[in-house]
Amino acid sequence: MELRSLSASSFPPCYCVKRRLVLLTLVYLLSCDVKALQVIGGSVRVVLGGTAVLPCKLIDTAEPLHQISWQRKTREKVQTDNFYTIQTSGPVFVNGNDRRFQFIGSFKDNNGTLQLTNVLLKDEGVYTCIFTVFPSGNHKTEIPLTIFVLPSVSVKDEYPLEGKEERLLATCTAAGSRPPAEVSWITGSLGDKVRATRSSTQNGNDTTTTISSLLGVPTKEINRQKVRCVVKSEAPEISQDFTIQIYFPPVEAKIVERDQDTFECLTEANPDANVTWSRSDGPLPQSAEADGGKLKLQSISSDLNGLYQCEASNQYGKKHSQLYVHVPSGSCTVCWVIFGLALIASCVVAAVVYYFKFLRNEESPQRVPTSEPEEAPGEADTNI
Repeated sequence: MELRSLSASSFPPCYCVKRRLVLLTLVYLLSCDVKALQVIGGSVRVVLGGTAVLPCKLIDTAEPLHQISWQRKTREKVQTDNFYTIQTSGPVFVNGNDRRFQFIGSFKDNNGTLQLTNVLLKDEGVYTCIFTVFPSGNHKTEIPLTIFVLPSVSVKDEYPLEGKEERLLATCTAAGSRPPAEVSWITGSLGDKVRATRSSTQNGNDTTTTISSLLGVPTKEINRQKVRCVVKSEAPEISQDFTIQIYFPPVEAKIVERDQDTFECLTEANPDANVTWSRSDGPLPQSAEADGGKLKLQSISSDLNGLYQCEASNQYGKKHSQLYVHVPSGSCTVCWVIFGLALIASCVVAAVVYYFKFLRNEESPQRVPTSEPEEAPGEADTNI
């Protein structure tokens, strides 16, 4: 028997055409299935310390799923790191065991979603979810994870003293935010009486601290005016109200009669002045009661007689005012005079002048004219 090798040309033309059609049909069907299937993911943004859900799902395929794999490339893992796989038997950690990750998807539903709790800045990066199916192979998607940090907002009083030159009034700080926060002031009716400056500092952990300073001339005109600090970041807008404080010592101490036998020492100061009452010749009598800025004369007697002083003071200075009380013997009526130190001095000077000008002349011996020669003026003055 004669044997001959068969070549492609040995087959009938119709056989070759049919074989090519079958192969093309299989390739077409397979490519159609691969094009139809897709892996759904998405980008994720989460606050520091929060919980991130990394979505990953394979859809539009009937191919059997063999394995789901997770890779990451983060701030901590700068090289691609295979860290998690999921099979029909369950999830398995690879290259370490980070219990913050939890599989919350469903293998039978082609859902490879992971949950990451207590997110840290080092977790930021790109996570890759890979589905391995047969026969088409691996299909993947990338999920970028971005971590943002909420700022800590505070407004600080800079304790400006009253003056005529521009001073720092207050500062508003948005500390440790990521990305950097925007800090501004709403000053209302103050207009150009105040202005703001802003500065930023990059922190070592890739967060930013932004400070906005409010400046102005510290006058009583802007004292106790309300402003608002506004901070805009990835978090909902944060605002804090602030009342401008201009600090100054007591302007004056003024004693007024509030009702019968009750007096009050009034003053203007910031911070509010502390008022104390005293008497020039010792402690207050039992019949005089001091309650803050008020002095009440409880029983009318001569024990009340004396010079009382109120002192209004804060850390920036003090002022005084005085009250003279006199109860005539056997009287139920209090006679009182309010005066300041300047008035006392004026009265003393006037009394001295009056005494030497009038009273002393009246008390001096009167000379009676005689026939004897008058003494020289110098000698007369000496004898007096």
